[in-house]
This record gives sequence, structure tokens and C-alpha cells, in this order.
Amino acid sequence: MAALLCTDIGNDRTTVGLLDGDEVTHHWRVATEERRTADEWGVLIRGLLDSAGVVDVRGLAVCSTVPAVLHEWRQMMEDYHPGLPRVVVEPGVKTGVPVLMDNPREVGSDRIVNALAAAHLYEGPSIVVDFGTATTFDVVSPRGEYVGGAIAPGIEISMEALQRRGAQLRMVELLRPRSVIAKNTVEAVQSGVLYGVASQVDGMVERMTAALGLQPDDVNVVATGGLAPLVIAECRTVTDHEPWLTLLGLGLVFDRNA
Repeated sequence: MAALLCTDIGNDRTTVGLLDGDEVTHHWRVATEERRTADEWGVLIRGLLDSAGVVDVRGLAVCSTVPAVLHEWRQMMEDYHPGLPRVVVEPGVKTGVPVLMDNPREVGSDRIVNALAAAHLYEGPSIVVDFGTATTFDVVSPRGEYVGGAIAPGIEISMEALQRRGAQLRMVELLRPRSVIAKNTVEAVQSGVLYGVASQVDGMVERMTAALGLQPDDVNVVATGGLAPLVIAECRTVTDHEPWLTLLGLGLVFDRNA
């Protein structure tokens, strides 16, 4: 059976994966370039498929937080994959996730897809922590409802802002420093960012768990996103790491709509 091509178009990176059932068999991360045309995307995707030895796919599922790129993707799918079933996650597409927000249309499609995947993979309530351009926290009820969430500046945004606004600071590689009490400027930045983000995650999870009226052991805390491996080892509240949560959710949405 041919694989399903799933794509999560984020502000900085686009994650592309091939799904065979619930298994991600191949995956790639590429830069999200708003100036990239439909033809350029078509050539890029064809090159990725060729590198994996994939001759054809059975369908395409896409979610995007970047309207300009999504426009080019619609054209690319029409030109390079005509006739294939395709699903773009947007208002009107069946996800099976009730969105309990003041304005459900405000919620990013990737966050709804993550909620669907979390409800499918884990029993009980979940908090999904997605480490991307922003660090997002999304709460999923035991019934698979999207309850709400929070948005904080992402790791890279925080480091870039620090470098721009701090005259004597520079960009550093995000590694674990020798100690939380740093002895030089590079390790001071590493400590502040790494342990600061980890403490933010733990604090937000604990507050959200309390707001739900639950105990810590009652909630799954699922980390995802390309930057998750940088900090989850320092987070005491994270229970699971699923790097391809959004791709798996896209597969579920596709099966419900195509």
C-alpha cells in the first residue's frame, strides 16, 4: 500500500513525513521559505520522495500556520499530484475534536491536530507541549476535547531577542552547562535558557493540572516539536516524547475526510 504524505508547515520549519498506518517511515525537516514557489515546493518534495525510493503516494494531508506558503502548497498539489486525495486542515474539515474556545477558528490547525493525536494515543487527559517557533501548551480532555491552552515565546525567539537586545551577548549553542550557576557568559546564557524553559514547562503544567482539578499523575504530558530534545531531559513533568505527533494527527484527519 502506498504511503500517505503528511506535511506540517510551521513558521520556521516544515516537517514532511510518510505514514504507513500509525508508523512514520520517513521524515524530513526543511526551512519554511515564504518566497518558495509552488514549482520549487514540487521539485523539493519529489526529491525527498525519490531519496526514500517512493514512487507514489496514496494521498496528502497538510496543516499550516503560514497562509502564503499554504497557497503555494495548494497550487503544488494541483500541479504535481493531480487526482490524489488531499486534505488541508482548516475550518470545515472533520477532525472529531470539539474545540471549547471562545472562537474556535482562532486555534491553529496544528494544535487541533496535536490534540487529536494525543487523544488517540493516550488514555485520560493530556497536556501537549509543542516546542516550535512558539512554545505552546494545549489541554485535551479525557473525551478528546480541546479545552484550551497557552502560548509562550519559543526557545529560538528568546535567544535571538536576548542577542539583539544585549550589547555584550551573542548567540550560543544550546547545550547543558556544567552547572545551573554559570561561571562564564556563554554558560550563563545556556543555563538561563535551558533551565528557564524547563522551569517554565514544569510551572505551566503544574498550574494547568491544578486548574483542571487533577493530580499530577492523572495527566499525560506529551512533548513534541523539533526543539523538544533540547530541554525535555530537564523537565520533571514530561511523561512522553512523541516527535511526530502532528504527522500522526494528520494521518487521522486524512482517514476521516478523504
